[in-house]
Amino acid sequence: MVPVPNVTRADALAAVRNPLALIAARWTPTPRTVRRAALSALVMSVVIVVTGGAVRLTGSGLGCPTWPKCTADSLTTTSAMGFHGVIEFGNRMLTYVLCAAVGWAIVAARSEKPYRRSLTRLGWAQFWIVMGNAILGGIVVLVGLNPYTVAAHFLLSSALIAVATVMWQRTREGDGAPRPLVGKPVQQMVWFLVLAATLLIAVGTVVTGAGPHAGDSREVERMPLDWETVSKLHAVLAWIVVTLTFALWFVLKAVDAPTAPLARTRELFVILLAQGVIGYVQYFTKLPEALVGLHMLGSCLVWIGVLRVLLALRERPEVVADLPGPSAEVTVGTRA
Repeated sequence: MVPVPNVTRADALAAVRNPLALIAARWTPTPRTVRRAALSALVMSVVIVVTGGAVRLTGSGLGCPTWPKCTADSLTTTSAMGFHGVIEFGNRMLTYVLCAAVGWAIVAARSEKPYRRSLTRLGWAQFWIVMGNAILGGIVVLVGLNPYTVAAHFLLSSALIAVATVMWQRTREGDGAPRPLVGKPVQQMVWFLVLAATLLIAVGTVVTGAGPHAGDSREVERMPLDWETVSKLHAVLAWIVVTLTFALWFVLKAVDAPTAPLARTRELFVILLAQGVIGYVQYFTKLPEALVGLHMLGSCLVWIGVLRVLLALRERPEVVADLPGPSAEVTVGTRA
């Protein structure tokens, strides 16, 4: 058996002051472990969006009518609250799973050798977004599912997905200066794609805020907009994103671009086609809950796909330390 090292008082004080540094001093994860930790945080950031959508689609948004407790007298759901209470409280508990996944990513990034400050900062950025969104989620409940706060809640979740996607990508790269793989016109085209996708997501939250799925069976405030008009605007933006993606794919093939940006663009195009089919089917079938939930998952995948296209436009090599060359004395001595 391996002997357990003695823990001194200095070790205990160091653990209190900086537990992450203490873990990093005693554990070095493999690059694969760090990548998996970052991926788990990304997956959970998507899961929490989908389950949050399930809360709204089942009319359970006020299943726990207050926050941070579930009721004024109980921290957890009670049998009298029924199915809706279980759904809402279960989604709250998933926040702790998300925190655990983000915490694991932070610990893995902090313990990697050599230490990468940029990677650790991305992990901490996710943590603070989760904390902020948890508080915002509580405000959503306290204001009775006000649609504007619900929209802000989803947009902050999209920001979390963006940071998690960047961190996952960075675990597979070095810390060298980024080197572009395509020309400036292609880069500008992709930035237009990112902007269009951002508008698509933002307008999607307005569609939700004005649509029939209010989030609870009781009377809930809705955005004073015509749902049909906003849905058509959302569809127009979706077609703009699809058109830009197809044009980008064509341009990348024409300029014989590297494999990575071409593959990411092709993947995004396939995701967009599937998302478009789901979107039109749910529109013409009067928004069945199952398809709306699937559409929310597709929205997350589209956002991740767009960001992966953007990140594939450059490469970041490993930072290689300069090795000292032979000294003049050694050179002269050799020649002598």
